[in-house]
Amino acid sequence: MKKKTSNKKKSKLIYSILASAVFLAGAFLQKNGYDLQKHVASFKYNQLNSVMEVHFIDVGQADSILIESGGKYMLVDAGTNEDGELVVDYLKKEGVSKLDYVIATHPHEDHIGGMDDVINSFSIGTVFMPDVTHTTQTFEDVLTAISGQNLEITIPQVGEQYTIGEASFVILAPNSDDYGTQLNNYSIGIKLVNGNNSFLMCGDAEKEAEHDILKNGIDIKAQVYKVSHHGSNTATTEEFLDAVSPEYAVIECGQDNDYGHPNKETLDKFKARGIEVFRTDMNGTVVAESDGTNITWSSEK
Repeated sequence: MKKKTSNKKKSKLIYSILASAVFLAGAFLQKNGYDLQKHVASFKYNQLNSVMEVHFIDVGQADSILIESGGKYMLVDAGTNEDGELVVDYLKKEGVSKLDYVIATHPHEDHIGGMDDVINSFSIGTVFMPDVTHTTQTFEDVLTAISGQNLEITIPQVGEQYTIGEASFVILAPNSDDYGTQLNNYSIGIKLVNGNNSFLMCGDAEKEAEHDILKNGIDIKAQVYKVSHHGSNTATTEEFLDAVSPEYAVIECGQDNDYGHPNKETLDKFKARGIEVFRTDMNGTVVAESDGTNITWSSEK
């Protein structure tokens, strides 16, 4: 009578054959100078890490930040009315044809002034704006551009998460709809993450908004802190800065601006903590390149 082999024995036999084949293949490859372990480690690294670039565009006493990951793009603010053409040209130079996300952090002209030019120049995915209005022509121009391109405004909710290429970001602010006429405090804040690298940017959020961010329970520790309100002493409290605990700070401000930004008190906080500072008024456009493990920096000046 022919003996039957149990399923368990069959599985063991197949496993043994496969294991032997893998061992022999590995031995053959290693003998011929092929480092299998190194290749596998490299493959895993490439799977888990991708390059993300964060461009802190020099738009003088204003904000504009371009983020690129995996061929996807996001723009956070677009400078003043006079910066529209500059921002559009910069984006085109970087190969942007579509912005998957646009964030207008709050309705002040030094953050949304060039946004209408941007919206009218590129294909746009999602437009984020806080749930607050303003009476200026600048604000109306942005709304007109959004309407003209048949786009809708998305009001972000704290805790929502989005992906951009291989990176992701979480909404940190605003945490209240009761900041009155203090438009800075309605600023949309995000924490951007690529692998083990992280960036925090909260527009012009001031002390009250920072206090509310600290209370919402989201971890805001980040390697890079885009300094709120151009380095003003109305933002970046000791408590907030300690919670972020950054290695690097980037200040977007204009050379010899009328506001005295960045404030000496703010700079002293960075110095006391050993935080490396980049400034667009001194360094021009600053670019951070993240590979998920390390961040490398370059600048115009």
